[in-house]
Amino acid sequence: MEPFISTFIYFIAAIIIVIIGLIIFERLTTKYKDWEQVRDGNQAIALSIAGKIIGICIILSFAIYHSIDVVETLIWGAYGVVLQLVAYLIFEGLTRKFSVEDQLKANNVAVGIISFGVSVGLAFVIGSSIT
Repeated sequence: MEPFISTFIYFIAAIIIVIIGLIIFERLTTKYKDWEQVRDGNQAIALSIAGKIIGICIILSFAIYHSIDVVETLIWGAYGVVLQLVAYLIFEGLTRKFSVEDQLKANNVAVGIISFGVSVGLAFVIGSSIT
């Protein structure tokens, strides 16, 4: 029965980390409200959010695999969210010709796809560095 309980605890921990990460990301974006844009059909923002969710979950999966307990997994998960935030800020900073946030708000799906790719791609790098 213990593996079922452990799995459930990791499941709840992952949900909490993802929710906290999404709240932090939404506060980071000042030009729009993520979930209002998704409700209104903004596919670019939906892709960006999906990338963040998948990215955080990838990091958590590596953390679960390499950690000795839930607390260590939570620490790695929180650190992963911070690194994902840094990646987003770097992405925004490197696109000098336009604002990623403005383009996502304008439903530029191309920017949404790249944002998705940045989140997922760097999640593998961050996750694989967890040892």
